[in-house]
Amino acid sequence: MSKGLRLIAGVDIGNSTTEVCIAGKDENGKFRFFSEALAATTGIKGTMDNIDGILAALGDAAAKASIRTEDLSVIRINEAAPVISEIAMETISETVIIESSMIGHNPDTPGGKGIGVGKTILIDELLHDKSGEEIIAIVPGDWDFEQAAAVINKAWENGIKVAGAIAQKDDAVLIVNRLNRKIPVVDEVEHIERIPTGRLAAVEVAGNGETIKILSDPYGLASIFNLSPAETKNVIPISRSLIGNRSAVVIRTPGGDVISRKIPAGKLFLHGDRSFQTVDIMDGAEKIMEAAQGAGTLQDAEGEPGTNVGGMISGLKKTMASLTRQPVQEMKIKDILAVDTFVPVKVSGGLAGEYALENAVLLAAMVKTGRLMMEDMAKELGRKTGIFVKIGGAEANMALLGALTTPGTEKPMAILDMGAGSTDAALVTADGRVNSVHMAGAGDMVTMLINSELALGDKALAETVKKYPLAKVESLLHLRFEDGTVKFCDKPLDPDFFARVVIVTDEYLIPIKSPKQYTMEKIRMVRREAKKKVFVTNALRALTAVAPAGNIRNIGFVVLVGGSALDFEIPGMITEELAKYRIVAGRGNIRGTQGPRNAVATGLVLSD
Repeated sequence: MSKGLRLIAGVDIGNSTTEVCIAGKDENGKFRFFSEALAATTGIKGTMDNIDGILAALGDAAAKASIRTEDLSVIRINEAAPVISEIAMETISETVIIESSMIGHNPDTPGGKGIGVGKTILIDELLHDKSGEEIIAIVPGDWDFEQAAAVINKAWENGIKVAGAIAQKDDAVLIVNRLNRKIPVVDEVEHIERIPTGRLAAVEVAGNGETIKILSDPYGLASIFNLSPAETKNVIPISRSLIGNRSAVVIRTPGGDVISRKIPAGKLFLHGDRSFQTVDIMDGAEKIMEAAQGAGTLQDAEGEPGTNVGGMISGLKKTMASLTRQPVQEMKIKDILAVDTFVPVKVSGGLAGEYALENAVLLAAMVKTGRLMMEDMAKELGRKTGIFVKIGGAEANMALLGALTTPGTEKPMAILDMGAGSTDAALVTADGRVNSVHMAGAGDMVTMLINSELALGDKALAETVKKYPLAKVESLLHLRFEDGTVKFCDKPLDPDFFARVVIVTDEYLIPIKSPKQYTMEKIRMVRREAKKKVFVTNALRALTAVAPAGNIRNIGFVVLVGGSALDFEIPGMITEELAKYRIVAGRGNIRGTQGPRNAVATGLVLSD
């Protein structure tokens, strides 16, 4: 390394990753870049917890540059504004089943095909039935599948009309394969002992590649169980939860009912520089964003006390106040992004872990903190390293400086910095004037949407679904990708993967397991729609905010930077959308070597 260089480290603290680059600056003001590094962000972005992640990334970058950290002249860090995303449900509904009146169930391997309707009876008593009615046999877990099949066959010989069966164990296919006649059999009903006997029940199993038609339709349920109009309204949560299922069981008891308890989602109060706006969360994401636009530049947001959104906003501010050690009244919401979604809600009283999908609104809210926290962080980082630490300019401005090192770019130009928690935009004019904006909602919000809508219950799995393409394992020796291509394997796949949808990472396959076994097409649709709802929406919103005269058509070139610009489909979605406005857009290539990564860190160095 040449002597006489002033060594500078640029540190970009993001929501999920912290990026560093190290460069030397000579006496003529020319820069020479030596290394870069990436580490996981520790703690919430913009808090003291970030220091451990910064030190890890700095140490890695220094080692790569063959220097000691203490050789640095200055460390320049970004103004890190935290973004926290939470779900505010449009309706919080608790669907409660009284007296086990209804079950909506979708095991992996039901048996048979069609619909069977009849009176429930334990298989122990089946051969003694003299009612002459259609029968649904209940098969407890202590019954062997061969025993069960033999008794059902004997019942038919005796003139007993067995129309279907409900089994506790995973035996549906084994039972059906041994029957003289094929009937629908649904298995894996864990709490089978709670099923009332002597009550009318319906069992439906769809054919291969199909979904149930009768039990997922409220009028189908009304026809089978002779429901009144009021009762038909009550079963809507059940019928809706069964849409897309391959099988289901529904049981009716005289005293049974379905109750939907609702908590008001509440109103959102938006304080802007142009006006004060009130909007009901139940009006949906579009109305919320219209209200936000009408308010102008957001100064703060509050939720109606005693409601879901009120609790959410209050919780965000209290969390941020605790993290920043500042009074809660100083916590201000500076931006929001609302997106319509669905949230799976567990059905109380169900016998097999049923879920009903309820409408919801996902809110990403950006909490503004004072500069005091960044200054405290700079002092503490300086104390631990013995190096002068300076807070750089706005994140979007730094990203713009870094993006301008992409070969083929020049002023005027706009950038979109797409991270985990926020989407930033900045535009530089030909004469060097910069206009920038910092908006809530990015990669973390997409992950939350995927996790919620697919009922994965696993944020890490949802993150992986977001990042990689899908495939369906069609045999133990081949799989079909979501684009239709087929790959044949040299070695047999794990039998656990058979007939499952898997995520295809660079190194291995990950099976997707959730309460509902969705098709590959469904998962792909949810993934792509989540990305469009967040990134395409925010791209247009951010670029409009920085565009000359607020007209996006006045922007000629857009460079995409940030971690989400590495995604295998987000840049294409944005490029396609911006093409409608005759805008040239593409991934950045920072310093001609880094791709869309390291834009802010590079900009921080260049701003020295």
